[in-house]
Amino acid sequence: MCGISAVLSLRAYPAQSNDEQSSCLNEQLSKSLDLIQHRGPDARGEWASDDGNVYLGHVRLSIVDLSPQANQPFHDSENDVHAIVNGELYNDEYYRKLLGSEYDFQSLSDCEIVLALYKHYGLSFLSHLRGEFALILWDSRRKIFIGARDRYGVKSLYYTVVNNRLLVATEMKCFLPFGWKPEWDVQSLRERGWMFGVGTMFNGVKSVAPGHYIISRSFKAIEDAAYWEIEYPEKRTPELRSEVEMIEGVRARLMEAIKVRLRADVPLGIYLSGGLDSSAVAGMVAHLVKEEGARLGNDDSHLLSRIKCFTVQFEKDSEEDESDIAQRTAEWLGVDFHPVSVNEDVIVSKFEDTVWHSEMPIPDTNGMGRLAMAEVAKSHGIKVILTGEGSDEHFGGYRDLLGDFLLENDPSWPSSPSKEEIAELANRLKLNLRTLAIPADEKGVPESTRRMLNNTSILNFIETLGRMPFAEWTDIHAVTSPYTAAAESLDGRVRDAMLNRWHPLHTAEYLFIKGCLCNLLLRYLGDNIDMVHNVETRPPFLDHHLTEYVNGLPPGLKIKISSPDGPVTEKFILREAVHPFVTEEIYTRQKKSYLGPTRFQENGPLHKLVLRLTSRENVDALGFVDWEETQEHVRKAFQDKISWSLRVALSVCQFVVLSQRFGVTRATP
Repeated sequence: MCGISAVLSLRAYPAQSNDEQSSCLNEQLSKSLDLIQHRGPDARGEWASDDGNVYLGHVRLSIVDLSPQANQPFHDSENDVHAIVNGELYNDEYYRKLLGSEYDFQSLSDCEIVLALYKHYGLSFLSHLRGEFALILWDSRRKIFIGARDRYGVKSLYYTVVNNRLLVATEMKCFLPFGWKPEWDVQSLRERGWMFGVGTMFNGVKSVAPGHYIISRSFKAIEDAAYWEIEYPEKRTPELRSEVEMIEGVRARLMEAIKVRLRADVPLGIYLSGGLDSSAVAGMVAHLVKEEGARLGNDDSHLLSRIKCFTVQFEKDSEEDESDIAQRTAEWLGVDFHPVSVNEDVIVSKFEDTVWHSEMPIPDTNGMGRLAMAEVAKSHGIKVILTGEGSDEHFGGYRDLLGDFLLENDPSWPSSPSKEEIAELANRLKLNLRTLAIPADEKGVPESTRRMLNNTSILNFIETLGRMPFAEWTDIHAVTSPYTAAAESLDGRVRDAMLNRWHPLHTAEYLFIKGCLCNLLLRYLGDNIDMVHNVETRPPFLDHHLTEYVNGLPPGLKIKISSPDGPVTEKFILREAVHPFVTEEIYTRQKKSYLGPTRFQENGPLHKLVLRLTSRENVDALGFVDWEETQEHVRKAFQDKISWSLRVALSVCQFVVLSQRFGVTRATP
């Protein structure tokens, strides 16, 4: 885990002889690294090409190979190829043996294999990387600049062009020292483009899409290309494997994904909630340490009591606290349990920093809980944490996916209910599928868009996260509905698969993974927040060896209907796969999303913070938000205790924080 920042002068600008300009760029690069120094407190490296056209900067959090030889940037022996890498790669030992005779490795760092793989496989090197990463590579001989991101976007990577220079960095704030003047992209805000695809809320700033790379040849404009894509099977093809075989397949691949992520030369711990996913990770780690003698980071004692687990402990009356369940799991496993108290004062004290570091507004208080956990983990000397992100998106865990699962029967799995039974069950359940209790806006979906997405409705849920009390003038940017904009951002081949080949559950999973997971959850509840306190988080459920197998499972085994009368069991096959490693309480417990409290007292600490941030002056400085409507939501949130209004008020607050800390120009018609 690290932070990276890079500059490429487009079309060989500036001139080689401009020493003053080169000195200025060196200073700007250093300042950009200062802004993400928390991501890499152990070492810093800066490099510039002789002609002054390429600058690479890196701050390092030492995890594997703590020696100076593993500091970055990396350079090959011919001094032709240079790279900076943020993340962890889990197959480096294999490639060291395979390529050791042709590449002179200078360290034991997992990330150095990037250079060896590039020199061996060319542009296809990305397909050989396993892990969570964002990287930049410069081939000085061929004048090729590459920026790439892992398959699920665990690591962030943004880019923009300022003064004819391509800027690429881990976080958008890194662009500020180079003269970037952020402006709101109002169309993106209205169409929720910053939540889907590669757009952001800022004009001219994009993210590298998960499973993609950007490339510039000979200092020309960048091109974008995919090296990996999510795939699902043809929904009518019968599944020939047995249920037992597939359960064992999930178990083996998840165990292996966890095992490879135990490697580190520093202490390692676990984030544990009251849910199935993190409990399964903790249970499998305990099994690997006790039964298979696995090493836990740099700890080879094989003592379960040395496994530290950290849990957010919201106030008991908030209805969002799971610490008691997590503690029972920890006691059952025999691990070291650390609840992290997150009350209203903690939420308020960490609110603005959470927004600044995540660079992603999500209308919830759970991000402050994540930041508090990372702080406590650091105080215990933990530098690596295993987490449970990515399970619900692949195994059908969210309640919001159930409606799309019930759109069709599953012809690939013979024991699944028939079309008539599925239709009857869908009609009878009439479940409220709104996890965040946000009003639906079904009328806002054009019929053509419904058809494009095969009548799936998961976007109804995702779109609500971006709803705001927009100023009336912004309607000129709302000609295209958010649903349509999201559908049209997809590759045409993907839309064809959704319409003709994929089961609706898989369509919904794809949309959730490509939107909410990579652009929102993994920023607000992931790497950007954990790294504030120098903690590297590793999500085994987002290992592509595991996910490619899970994607090929029948929908009827992800969400199982035992009989025409129910019950409906979400994540069925995962429950069966991890049953030996979790308590019966966890095995039978229904999915409950990790959400923060939504009910707070009037004139309390959070109410005072919201009133300060949503002052008329602050809201008017945004330019695209209606102040009167915002105040009505603030009133309803704290006087009437309406959760949806609190979320709207928090969204406005978060944009105010971004506006102030980034120095964003006021949006105008």
